[in-house]
Amino acid sequence: MRPTEEQEELRSAVRQLLARQPGPDAWGPLAGQIGAAGLAVPEEYGGAGCGPLEVHVVMEELGRALAPVPFLGSAVLTTQALLACGDAALLPGLAEGSAVGALAWAEDGSWEPAAIRTAAHRAPDGDWRLTGTKDHVLDGADATLLVVAARTAAGVALFEVPVDGPGVRRERLVPMDPTRAQARIALDGATGRLLGADGDGERVLARVRDLGSVALAAEQVGAAERGLELTVAYARERVQFGRPIGSFQAVKHRLADAYVQVEAARSIALGAAHAAADGAAELTRYAAAAKSACSEAFSAVAGETIHLHGGIGITWEHDAHRYFKRAHGSAQLLGAPAAHRRRLAAELDLLPRQVA
Repeated sequence: MRPTEEQEELRSAVRQLLARQPGPDAWGPLAGQIGAAGLAVPEEYGGAGCGPLEVHVVMEELGRALAPVPFLGSAVLTTQALLACGDAALLPGLAEGSAVGALAWAEDGSWEPAAIRTAAHRAPDGDWRLTGTKDHVLDGADATLLVVAARTAAGVALFEVPVDGPGVRRERLVPMDPTRAQARIALDGATGRLLGADGDGERVLARVRDLGSVALAAEQVGAAERGLELTVAYARERVQFGRPIGSFQAVKHRLADAYVQVEAARSIALGAAHAAADGAAELTRYAAAAKSACSEAFSAVAGETIHLHGGIGITWEHDAHRYFKRAHGSAQLLGAPAAHRRRLAAELDLLPRQVA
């Protein structure tokens, strides 16, 4: 499962760009020069026509840099939702980066379709009207395209809602992880356009959750790897009792354990990406396992990054605390590790059956 030459070139290009232009301003060059915004969009809609393996490469690099760009929310979640709906009209704008998409999905901290309470109903004029509140909407305050999951009489469905239309209120949140922009979106009779088939939303969201989890696992691996690199470098230069702290056996053991966790997470994340690329029927199993394992590995490595840096690790001047915050924030995104283990158990038919 070695990356192709093209994938390595993509990795190098993204890493170099993020080194030259860190921060949110990187999104313009990522979209315009590298084509990251349309990486997963088919060529006939203006995209690159790539797949989960290329998304995996980009997400790893974005994780290493903790890049505050809307790739996950727009180029992965929103794009995959539109592809799964079969609605291609909005894809060209997303592909070229002129539009930034946000998928308003979670409610009350849950990404389970059963938790969706936002209601959509037909008004007398024939338009759909949506009422409800969405949490943890990635890049929701700045998005120019808003896709909302709501419940109709037929079940869950997805709708395009004008971002600044009547009845739409967007509130920028201050999350624990400042590098991951989130918003709360309140809808009060907002007008929406149905995307795809009414009642098909659960299938669409299940697909988006699988592919989003696979992508997020790659980001967690990249960030964990970079956190470990920073820690190893610090252990070589920090001197106590006349010698580098990296020479102490206890520190060596902790760094070795962290390395094993990073490499194990890398393997399961890459395996999930290959399953997605191959269209495996067991994708949900791979995605749930990867999201659970990579979340816990990143959290553990980020904890060691803080501990082994000592006092400097919790200062604003050092990046250690940023990786720690990203680790714990991303662990909850799209569902906590325990939620994904329940999904895996359900796929493997390991959950106890209800007695009638």
